[in-house]
Amino acid sequence: MPPPPPFQAADPRSDPPAAARPGAVVSQPTAVVTPLAADPVTQPVAVVSERLPWRHTFISLKVPNFRIFAAGHFIAVVALWMQRIAQDWLVLQLSGSVTAVGVTVALQFLPSLLLGPWGGMMADRFDKRKILMLCQSVAAVLAAVLAVLALTHQIQVWHVYAIALTLGLVTVLDQPARQVFVNELVGPAYLRNAISVNSTIFQLGGLIGPAVAGVLLSAVGAGWAFAANAAACCSTLTMLLLLRKDQLHLTLPAAKRKGMLREGLRYALAKPTIYWPWLMAGFVAVFAMSLPVLLAAFADHVYDAGAGGYGLLNALVALGALAGAITSARRRQLRLRSVVLGAGMYGLMLCLAAAAPSMAWFGAAMVLAGFWCLMFLTAANQLVQVSANMGIRGRVMSLYIMVLIGGQAIGGPLMGWLAEHLDPHLAIFVSGGVPALAAAAVAVVLARRGQLMLKVDLKARRRLLRIDRV
Repeated sequence: MPPPPPFQAADPRSDPPAAARPGAVVSQPTAVVTPLAADPVTQPVAVVSERLPWRHTFISLKVPNFRIFAAGHFIAVVALWMQRIAQDWLVLQLSGSVTAVGVTVALQFLPSLLLGPWGGMMADRFDKRKILMLCQSVAAVLAAVLAVLALTHQIQVWHVYAIALTLGLVTVLDQPARQVFVNELVGPAYLRNAISVNSTIFQLGGLIGPAVAGVLLSAVGAGWAFAANAAACCSTLTMLLLLRKDQLHLTLPAAKRKGMLREGLRYALAKPTIYWPWLMAGFVAVFAMSLPVLLAAFADHVYDAGAGGYGLLNALVALGALAGAITSARRRQLRLRSVVLGAGMYGLMLCLAAAAPSMAWFGAAMVLAGFWCLMFLTAANQLVQVSANMGIRGRVMSLYIMVLIGGQAIGGPLMGWLAEHLDPHLAIFVSGGVPALAAAAVAVVLARRGQLMLKVDLKARRRLLRIDRV
């Protein structure tokens, strides 16, 4: 049995009424509703007011089922990053076009933009574990086909396009089910920590995967990276089969009825803790989440660093993101302002990267960009998940994923075209500048709605700047 949780989470199946103000939080171990926005109701947000001891940083791993799932997820993520880096670099080498790399990204994410809410409805209606098993089986076949084509030197750009599009269709089902399944693995008490653990695993995989992919691309080519991902998908499938079903926190599937998608949309728009992260995710996804496309342009056209340099730049982003994921796991308060600050700082770091005088300074900016990107993503993901009751969480998360992943279907070709036809420096400046300006605008709106005022106190050594109510 896992030890008692560091806080008692609110029952996610209920939606007790509460007035709301921007930025307010629940700040005691038992979840008590405090205002978060001016009119709609919001779910209690379970937050730890005391700083957790280091031994509890990843406390959700005490749950046996989640520990098994996390092990399989780590293997899969390393291989997935290997495949993504190999895929993007292969398209660049076959076509000589950064725009073609962006098209590959777009095809992989376009289905989520068009069909995302449908995937969320499936996650609410059917067994999440079985959905994940089906998705991993199909993903393994797709990776194996890529591997065979690459290793036999028969692969062409259109092959990569077709498989990327098919993999995007798999993602439509996989991502909402995966997000909601975490709650079934650990229960509401450990949900926030489990989200941070998942982010840490993803970024640790993002640190290892690109580095390994860079070595494989230089030594033996892209085919073996695809083969490794096929094997990893089989490994994840095995881990899902090993889970103890009697220890899952299963939720009753939602009954099929008319208007389920509209219900999810109305629910999301009615809650500021869902709507504002959703809006910020849109700006970040379209302009700043296609960073691998821009890194390919910098590695090939600006620094002439080759496949190894491309893998290194992606690994530096993942290094910063790993630090961000660990920091977010120890975050004491979950606020709307954390989401806005993370998005704004991520954009600012990309703007600074545009002015980097050398690859070393550019790499340092990528570490900082990775850190703030993960601070934004985990804050937004946690806030959206804990703000939605379980009966509708699949649809709510599918809307969030539709914006976050589907936005990249627009941003990938856009950023690729800017990098290829104008300048990579200008492209990355636009990539960071738009989210930074959007974050500033949202901060002003939230401040005015909450009647907040920035004060400077020169006598306070620890808090020179603070936000007070008028």
